[in-house]
Amino acid sequence: MTDTPRLPEGYEISTDPSRVDAERVHRWLSTDAYWALGRPREKQDRAIEASLNFGVYDTASGEQVAYARVVTDRATFAWLCDVYVDPSVRGKGVGTALVTAVREEVRSYGVRRVLLATHDAHGVYEKIGFAPLARPEHWMALLFDQ
Repeated sequence: MTDTPRLPEGYEISTDPSRVDAERVHRWLSTDAYWALGRPREKQDRAIEASLNFGVYDTASGEQVAYARVVTDRATFAWLCDVYVDPSVRGKGVGTALVTAVREEVRSYGVRRVLLATHDAHGVYEKIGFAPLARPEHWMALLFDQ
């Protein structure tokens, strides 16, 4: 692992669910995130409600600029998902700092394992300590038709 990435000046991270801009998060994910294209708003709202949410906010405007959520029992396991950084702030380190904050929060619960799936951001997650599964043959998935 490298040094702990810091959030750029002018931004803050919050886990306060009341600060999540659910409309913006839904728009980001349902129109621009390959894993959630077309996701209905009501499904996204349920996901937000049942998850540990992380938002990055511009401190001057209060506008949300990034989002991540974690599905977890806060004891043994966590699944990091729906990580999204607004295109206007990509390349500034916001995403790396966001996922670092997620890592530290779930670490504080004593969680043993955090999983995620990504098609194209392996480098971002590797900087924070994520690695490919050591024994992928031990893992299985149950998929339902959508």
